[in-house]
Amino acid sequence: MEATLLKSHKTFEGKTQFWEHDSTSTKTKMKFSTFIPTGLVKGCVIWLSGLTCTDENFITKAGAQKYLAEHQLMVICPDTSPRGLQLPGEHEAYDFGSGASFYVDAKTEGYNAHYNMFSYVANELFDLIQSQFQVPKNKISIMGHSMGGHGALVIGLRESQKFQSISAFSPIVNPTKAPWGVKAFTGYLGEDQDNWKQYDATELIRSGARHEGTILIDQGRADEFFIKGQLLTSNFENSCEGSGQKVKVNYRDDYDHSYYFIATFIEGHIKHHASFLT
Repeated sequence: MEATLLKSHKTFEGKTQFWEHDSTSTKTKMKFSTFIPTGLVKGCVIWLSGLTCTDENFITKAGAQKYLAEHQLMVICPDTSPRGLQLPGEHEAYDFGSGASFYVDAKTEGYNAHYNMFSYVANELFDLIQSQFQVPKNKISIMGHSMGGHGALVIGLRESQKFQSISAFSPIVNPTKAPWGVKAFTGYLGEDQDNWKQYDATELIRSGARHEGTILIDQGRADEFFIKGQLLTSNFENSCEGSGQKVKVNYRDDYDHSYYFIATFIEGHIKHHASFLT
């Protein structure tokens, strides 16, 4: 089903736009934003946002449109969870439920009917990019921030044949060992921790998942969540080093977890994806 255009703004000779469609994965309406450059679109990057974010955060704060236009790339930014539901505990905390899907296909009662964000991104959105925006299936990459960085790594590794490149800002790389991940996975997937590992990038690498390209990560050293042990960047690095997965991690002194950090280094990530897509 095609998405409906809600609003459009001319930007760097292209268009920043906001859309809505009926999702078969979540059984709700879902929103996403896009930037589409003028002329030939050479590829599309999916951006997955973090906790509490919507489809609007990246497109309004990251300053990516200029660099996307230079490389003739489109970006598409889905919302971070289904909306308009009243599931048990869904709206009680910022790190579970609404705005906090963790990009899993849920198994627990109630959530399993709607919180299927892995399938939404990896299948439904992937197909929509081709059908509505005419981007070839071999010209799509994925990136994200924090919870969305976790989603980009997991989806990119598990569906490596679909995504030409992967990058992340401040990703939660080992959620089965982090308080955020333990809470979310218990609520969405249940108590059986064997089910959690398929949504943990560090565990996926250890179990043999690979991507042909070099995974790019930027991480601020002054990031409060890095300091508090929510992100566990070195666990992913060590797993990649021991398994032969190519990864480049840029540690950035004095940078935090915010979109000021993302805006500072987004050009490098766009260039990274352009090298695979164009």
